[in-house]
Amino acid sequence: YEFYLLLAGKIDSWFYDSPLSTLGLDQVQSLASYLKQDPLKATTDDHERRLLHILRADPGAPPSILVSSALRRAVSTVAASFQDRLIKNPSEKILIVPSLQEISRNPDTLSITPPQTNVAPSWIDQSYTKCDFKAIFARQVEMKYHNGNKPIDTNGYKRMSEFCRVAFADIDHENIIVGGHSIYFRSFFRTFLPSDSDFVGKKKKVVNCGAVAFDLWKTVVDGEERFMIDEKSVKIVYGGFK
Repeated sequence: YEFYLLLAGKIDSWFYDSPLSTLGLDQVQSLASYLKQDPLKATTDDHERRLLHILRADPGAPPSILVSSALRRAVSTVAASFQDRLIKNPSEKILIVPSLQEISRNPDTLSITPPQTNVAPSWIDQSYTKCDFKAIFARQVEMKYHNGNKPIDTNGYKRMSEFCRVAFADIDHENIIVGGHSIYFRSFFRTFLPSDSDFVGKKKKVVNCGAVAFDLWKTVVDGEERFMIDEKSVKIVYGGFK
């Protein structure tokens, strides 16, 4: 099939920038169903209710923004999981943040989307009937910061640090909903949680379509920005780790 995609001249691939599989789409649908729940009925925990209101962008909830890695499976996950929110708010867009690209040089972590170009739905996305990926990708994904695949002189630590800087300097929302990748998130917990923390996310990866909330802090030491996760604020919202 890879050979066919090349001959057909499509911006698509099974190996490079791997798309969501049918199993992945089923997992996304489970998260979408969870987000459809009325927070008042879904849980008795006030903090969890608040997080659900934020995720759903309910009236009166603190404002939030959807951001994502440029890799197609991340964008597809955010688009399908939050499609009800996007439908209710047609002017809202998923902001593509380059520094969220997965940590690895494996082919599936390399973006095939050209700079400042809309993400193209994969052939699997196009056959999926529960989400109009084509419409969301065309109208509700902001690509202005996307400069193509990650540069060869970058690494995971540089990108994670850059995302922290972007979160505080360039994103005008206190609540940032991130669509990203399991190795990246595990590395993020390892890097920004206290060194003596035994949080499970430092050793295990978040499950597909899992959701974890935490507070990210910034301080300045000797003129240099430092970032850290408040361990007490970490909350598993959906799924967990494996």
